[in-house]
Amino acid sequence: MKILQNKIDNIINIIHSIKVKNLDWRSENQDQQIKLTHKKVLADKALAAELTKRSVQLAHEINLLKTRQHSELAMLKTRCNQDVKDYQQYLQSLQQLKLVILRSYAHLPDAIAHTIHHHAKSLLNSMWEAESFEDQINHEAQLIKFMMTVHEEARLHLSGALDEKLPENTLKLINQQNSQSLAQY
Repeated sequence: MKILQNKIDNIINIIHSIKVKNLDWRSENQDQQIKLTHKKVLADKALAAELTKRSVQLAHEINLLKTRQHSELAMLKTRCNQDVKDYQQYLQSLQQLKLVILRSYAHLPDAIAHTIHHHAKSLLNSMWEAESFEDQINHEAQLIKFMMTVHEEARLHLSGALDEKLPENTLKLINQQNSQSLAQY
């Protein structure tokens, strides 16, 4: 039993010596642990402050982006509305062109007047749907040339300066522009 008692005492002594060493180590390093704890608290506060600052900055940047996008959208809507008005005006002009043709060439079958009108609409649509500015300008030049030819020919026919029964120059221009379009494809 004494052996058991000695072993228990040894174990208790070992545990006690470990506790004493641990207590001594804590006592010696207490200032350093306090400093580390203090640094951790300060770092946590600094991190929280930085996160708050960044979230405020991000919220501000998001608001700026929203405002900018709202403005761009409003401008785009305005442009689109104006484009629609312009397109409607073009269509009205083309309708007037068809009426001029029908008045000037009363003897013409409606199909020819509609063909001329359809070609003008096709040129307008090509101009409107052009993806590049250069293509748009080219289609616009074709449309202007075509409309000027139709109006000039109709005016000359009404004044009696042309003896032709058909708008020959207009029909030639349609044929020429259609041939060019087919050659591109």
